[in-house]
Parts: sequence; structure tokens; C-alpha cells
Amino acid sequence: MTEVQRGTGAIVVGAAATLAFVVLRAVVALGGHEPLAIDVWWHDLMVALTSDIWVVVAWVPAVVGGTIGMIVVGALLIAALIWRGRRWDAATLAIAMVAVVAIGATMAAVIGRTRPADSLAESVATSFPSGHTAVATTVVVVLALVLRRRWAWVVGVVWVLLMMWSRTYLHAHWLSDVVAGMLEGVAVATFVWACMEAIRARRLASATPTPDTSEEPIESTVNP
Repeated sequence: MTEVQRGTGAIVVGAAATLAFVVLRAVVALGGHEPLAIDVWWHDLMVALTSDIWVVVAWVPAVVGGTIGMIVVGALLIAALIWRGRRWDAATLAIAMVAVVAIGATMAAVIGRTRPADSLAESVATSFPSGHTAVATTVVVVLALVLRRRWAWVVGVVWVLLMMWSRTYLHAHWLSDVVAGMLEGVAVATFVWACMEAIRARRLASATPTPDTSEEPIESTVNP
């Protein structure tokens, strides 16, 4: 697959994720920001399966994906990319993380959807979309795109699903919140990566010297 095809594919995926997010947002808004039927079903299932051991397990991704956790993890990942000489990829990851937090936090504050009343984690009314899930998805997608390794996608998908389960198992989010966070993360990651790759390609093209044809001999048009 060429770089142009990868860039086009990323934009298509990002556009699809954005459209899906908008549709989900509209459905939630039409419902008065109350939990959807599937939200209630999933929440009741998580409550029925709640146990002390699994609550501890669920707190692991919650802490790692929290504000302090992601600052530390993000800094380490960016530092690792820089150490490997991949400064452009490090910049892509940094910009994507800042963008997804800024966008998600703003939307959550404006929407102000109420979390489940029995939340075992955060209680502030910034439920939609899930910030933990959005950031986790953004990091996963950016890393998978820049590393170009199948294992990165596999590990990344597992991590995102674990994060989505964690946030709902701790009753901190409705199911639609974490789905929205995942869609936001996919959209932000793909668009930022595609834009950065386009800028990098343009810079490389402008830095490549063009052949000088000014000294080439001009063929004579006079017949012998």
C-alpha cells in the first residue's frame, strides 16, 4: 500500500468515525441525555457481575488511563520515539493527545451528561464522551499507524476494549459514552496522522533538489 493510499484510507476511516459520533450524539441528545436502553441493559449487567477482585482489576486501566497516568505514559512514549530518531512521529503523537483531550473535555463540559448514580470512580457530570477511552484509542491508533506492525493493532484493540470495559464496570460511564470516546479517538488520531504525513511529504518534496536542465545542449533544428 502506497503512502497516498494509507493517507486516503485514514481520512475515510476518520470521516466514518466522525459521522458515527455525530449520529450517536444526536441519538443521546434526542433522548434528553438519559441513558439509552442498551446503556441500562449493559449497566445492569456490570452491576450484577460486580466483585471486589474485578473492581481492583478494572482500576488498573482506569489509573493508567487517568490524567496523571496518561501524562506519564504519553511522555514516555514520546521520549522513546525521539530516542529512536522518530521525532516526526513523536510530534504526531503529542499533537493528537493534546487535540483529543481539548476536544473531548470541551464536548463533555458542554453536553454535561450525568454519569451513573452508583459510579465507583468519578462523579463529575462529564460523562459523554469518555475521556479515558478517547485518549487510549488515540494513542493506540497513532502508534499502530506509525509503527506499521500487526501486533501493535492487536495489542491496541485489546487495550481499548479493556478500557471501555473498565469504565463501564466501575459504573463511571454508560456504554454509549465509551463508544463515543472510541469514535472520537479514531477520528482525531487518523486526521492528525494524515495531516502530519501530508505536511511531512510536502517538506520532503520541497527539500529534494530538482535536476538542473539549464546547461543541457539545445538540439539543432537546422537540417545538415
